[in-house]
Amino acid sequence: MIRINAELVAYTEQLFKKGGHGIMEESYGANELILEQNHRYTKIYVIREGIVKCFISDENGKDFIQEFLGEGLEFGELEVFNNRPAICSVASITPLKAFAISHASFNTLLETDMRFNRLIMKALADKIRYKAPRHSYQHAYPIEDNILKLKREFPEVTEIISKKDIANYIGVTQRSLNRALKELKEKSE
Repeated sequence: MIRINAELVAYTEQLFKKGGHGIMEESYGANELILEQNHRYTKIYVIREGIVKCFISDENGKDFIQEFLGEGLEFGELEVFNNRPAICSVASITPLKAFAISHASFNTLLETDMRFNRLIMKALADKIRYKAPRHSYQHAYPIEDNILKLKREFPEVTEIISKKDIANYIGVTQRSLNRALKELKEKSE
């Protein structure tokens, strides 16, 4: 559920410490909007510490959470490749520290640093590979199974992530989620 990429964050930290790559560290509090859907930005981010949610809001204000990102995951990189506004909003769930890299520096690193390039390409491939099975599982199994799977992968999910966000992540209403949580609790007693 909350994936990490220890290799990318460690290598980005090395680049940051060496200097000369235009990498800066930025901090955000919990529940801060970092990127807003349909706006243009000039930086990509690699999470150093913390958790964010990446989500799309529809015209009715309903959010669909694409994924939760943890340490070492990047966001804002797609906009570098297609030179378009952000397709998703990104907001911190916990306090966040992230490395910020300008689009120009990011492109330079991709062209001149083969290790960085490979780490980014692997991270993009992992994002794609992760999404399809998650979406198919969510549609093929009942809410209870999705909740149990989330709890197996991330036992403290309900302590860190709000019920509203969990519901938006598995594509159900908060009312349906609460009902399923209640039924699971009753079954376990």
